[in-house]
Amino acid sequence: MRAPTVRVLVVDDHPVVRDGVVNQLGRHSDIAVTGHAADAVEAVAACARDHPDVVLLDLRLPDALAADVVPRLRAVSPASRVLLFTAFPEHSAVGPSLAAGAVGLLVKDASGAALGDAIREVARTGTYRGAGPDAGDAPVTPREYDVLRLVAAGHTNGEIGAALHLSPNTVKTYLHNVMRKLDARNRAQVITNARAHGLL
Repeated sequence: MRAPTVRVLVVDDHPVVRDGVVNQLGRHSDIAVTGHAADAVEAVAACARDHPDVVLLDLRLPDALAADVVPRLRAVSPASRVLLFTAFPEHSAVGPSLAAGAVGLLVKDASGAALGDAIREVARTGTYRGAGPDAGDAPVTPREYDVLRLVAAGHTNGEIGAALHLSPNTVKTYLHNVMRKLDARNRAQVITNARAHGLL
């Protein structure tokens, strides 16, 4: 009996990479590309429309990092599994993206066969056990990352606490931990250092 077709959405802002992946996947009779997107807005719209089995998601898009995009994709299509796709598996944004709900990471130099195998594994098991870091390797925890993003957006501790349902003292503790981990002495420096680490 023939295996069911795995439906895939390819999200990458580089046309050469995106077209190459679509071409490679077209060689697998049990995999169908439902669409492609070049940024987060397009990806969320396509995911909401097509409900693919697997979303192959570039780590960095022009309008967002994967850590911000993964929850949005899962919100519009809870059954879709998000597989990170990057040339930089050691990038510090990988851990937060996995913590946000991505199921694994595939390096962009993977062969066409490895690409197909990874997508089949995600569709079959809901995860991918490739040789990449796990969520525990993140430089900051998911909650610290939430606080960091709101600090970068210019919010006060009180506003952050209200948004995340935390007390101002708890926010202060999270922020202190992030500043220690990123070797920063103040809010401006923690934002600068977070950007240098690829977290913002």
